[in-house]
Amino acid sequence: MGSVVCSLDAELGWGFHDLEPLPAERVEAGRRGWSTMLELCEEFEIPATWAVVGHLMLESCDGIHEDHPAPEGWFERERTDWWDRPDLRFGRDLVDDLLQSSVDHEFASHSFSHVLFGAPSTDRELAVAELERSLELANQWGQHVDSFIYPRNDIGHRDVLAEFGLSAYRGTSPTYDGVRGLFDSTVRDQPMLVEPTVDKYDLVNVPASMFLFGFEGPARTVAESIWQDPMVLQAKRGIDEAVRNDGLFHMWLHPNNLTHPRDNRRMRAILEYLSRRRAETDLTVETMADVARRVRVPRGVDGGTVAADGGTMGDD
Repeated sequence: MGSVVCSLDAELGWGFHDLEPLPAERVEAGRRGWSTMLELCEEFEIPATWAVVGHLMLESCDGIHEDHPAPEGWFERERTDWWDRPDLRFGRDLVDDLLQSSVDHEFASHSFSHVLFGAPSTDRELAVAELERSLELANQWGQHVDSFIYPRNDIGHRDVLAEFGLSAYRGTSPTYDGVRGLFDSTVRDQPMLVEPTVDKYDLVNVPASMFLFGFEGPARTVAESIWQDPMVLQAKRGIDEAVRNDGLFHMWLHPNNLTHPRDNRRMRAILEYLSRRRAETDLTVETMADVARRVRVPRGVDGGTVAADGGTMGDD
């Protein structure tokens, strides 16, 4: 039985606070895109894995975070340029909308402040602090966290995830984004399905298949003017492959990718097609936690698990 996972990196301003210059359109689109994606998921009854930056769940803060072992200057933009932009720093209203949705979404973690776990500056102490704080906030909201999505897909400190009892993370895609990925999948007929595996930490790696906004700018405009949206066609191909080959297709995006009406149309077309194929076939729509539960191998009567052989990732 084939399945499709849709995961979202829900971060508002935290996805960009360390960047210069800022991608202004995307920074301002975060809230609108979040609400649009919730509405589309409800319309087509598509459950997704929403990985939320923990800081969004705070009611307020001083912008200093003295007890957090982040590198010097990490929170500078929050207490300077964005001090008067609580809409970029906090998102309790949006998190509440997510938790009140009629669709049974998975609430996952995207760290506390979007620290890059694979960066040399991120030591184990910082990784622990980021995960510990995000899980504390989730617990205050009555949420249990099973899955983690690494900021900018920068994988590291998997042992910390295991230590805090998480079960899954989104691994890197075996295919390229953008034009190269489109060429490989359409011209070279490269498969778009992925194989979840259990790594040496007993975590389930649920790799990404496709970033839904990897083909943008002038190239997208030209392609849409003479053809169709290439990302919609590629996503449909991945969904159909999952149906034919009983495999897993994992697509992902940020809510802030929805900067224009045509982005809304892209996501509507993809989710509408996914809903239709689910109705026509035995295709299922899963969350990352769903995948982790079915991949883990039962052991004994106490509900424990045992890691599968052949984890494909090396040491952190």
